[in-house]
Amino acid sequence: MKIEIRLSKKSDFERLIEIDRRVWNSKTTPSTITWKSVDEYENRNPEGNQLIALVNGQVVGYLGFHPPTPLKTNQHVMEIDLAVDPEYQGTGIGRKLLENYKQRARKKGISKLSLRVLATNEGAIQFYKKCGFIEQGRLINEFFLDGKFVDDLLMYIQLN
Repeated sequence: MKIEIRLSKKSDFERLIEIDRRVWNSKTTPSTITWKSVDEYENRNPEGNQLIALVNGQVVGYLGFHPPTPLKTNQHVMEIDLAVDPEYQGTGIGRKLLENYKQRARKKGISKLSLRVLATNEGAIQFYKKCGFIEQGRLINEFFLDGKFVDDLLMYIQLN
């Protein structure tokens, strides 16, 4: 399987909205992610603000990135979010997106990547650990989902 990685384009947005519908649920995110339109999606995720994975020309995953704060003292950190269409999970797409973004981030002077993941999202936690991420904190009982309290894990990886 040949995986192509590139920055997002507006023509990707409909498929990215579909991936969000397929990936995000009460085990993977604390709030339902729904998009009313492509324009709404574009306002939140402008072109070039995500890395896109394609297989046979079809968008199958993305890695979004943004600074965690607007502070100049925090610009060496980038917060990421990653989603791969369930049909393609476990095929190396997430790892390829992450490795590609790590190279880009280093070139831009980014030395730390961080992310948040629900404690109920065990597959994602194992994936991030295999990729070298470390738990740096845990927000205990941060969300109430499906009738129970769920921790929110803060994870990171140093790039230098």
